Amino acid sequence: MATREKNMWILLLFICAGLVIGGLLGQIASQVDWLNWLAYGQSFGIAEPFTIDLNVIKITLGFIININVASIIGLAISLFIYRKI
Repeated sequence: MATREKNMWILLLFICAGLVIGGLLGQIASQVDWLNWLAYGQSFGIAEPFTIDLNVIKITLGFIININVASIIGLAISLFIYRKI
């Protein structure tokens, strides 16, 4: 059972790394004319922060996900590497 949990954590790490590195490469590629297609994507989430004021504590929540072509490619590569390990 311990190895299955460890594998899930490693899989989650690979997925996050693939998305983050792919997203960064997509932003860098947007500066290059012939690679700007890698930066094409969508944003979704809560654009305006949601604030809860309870007079004692104020909580502000916001969440936006930016997905582009490069992050999807990074996700696919990370899953491929995970399966080979």
